[in-house]
Amino acid sequence: MITEKHIEEFIQAAHRVGKANLTVCSSGNLSWRIGNEVLMSGTGSWVPNIREENIAVLNIEDGSVISGPRPSMEHGFHLGVLRERNDVNVVLHFQSPYATAIACRKVLPENFNLTAEVPCHVGDEIAIVPYHRPGSKELAEDVIQAMKEHNSVLLLKHGQVVCGKDFNQAFERAMFFEMACRILVLNGDNINPLTNEEIQDINKVFLGK
Repeated sequence: MITEKHIEEFIQAAHRVGKANLTVCSSGNLSWRIGNEVLMSGTGSWVPNIREENIAVLNIEDGSVISGPRPSMEHGFHLGVLRERNDVNVVLHFQSPYATAIACRKVLPENFNLTAEVPCHVGDEIAIVPYHRPGSKELAEDVIQAMKEHNSVLLLKHGQVVCGKDFNQAFERAMFFEMACRILVLNGDNINPLTNEEIQDINKVFLGK
C-alpha cells in the first residue's frame, strides 16, 4: 500500500534528479514499483519541482490510473520494464545533456567503458535503441526488449533510460552513464577505453563475476 512516506521519498528522489541537472524543464520521467502499484511522474510535470499533485498511482498489471493525474507519455515502457524485471523497482528516463549529445551524434561510440565505474555500475554493454517518436508504442516495445538484458539504454536522438532495484542504484547508474558520455563529448576521438582484460579484472574483483 502506498503511503505518504512513499510519496515523500518519490518527491525527494525526483528533486535529486533535478539538482543533478539530468532533466530540462518538463523532460524526463520516473517510476517506482511498490507492491502491485506504481508511482509515476505525471505527464508534463517538471521533475525537479514535482509535487504530490503531479504524481500518478497506477495498477502495474493493466496500467489503469488509481489516483492522480495522467501519467507520463512514456508510461508504456516504465510499466513494461517493471513487469519484465522482478529485480527492478525504479525506472528513470531523461534527456541528460551529455547522454543526449551522444544520442544525437552521426557516428556513435563503440565503447562506453572509459573508467571502472561504467562496467561496475552501468554495465559493460550499453543497449542502443533506434529513434521512435516519444511516447510511441514502438519506442516502448524497443526499450522493454533492450532492458530485458541491460540496465542502461541510449535512445537515439532522445536520451537515456536506466533501471535499478531502488532509487540509489538507478540514480548511480544514470550519473555514471552521464559521466561516460561527458568524457566522450569532451575528449572526442581522443579516448583510451578499458581493454577487455581490464574489464574482466574489474568484474572479477568488484562484482565477483
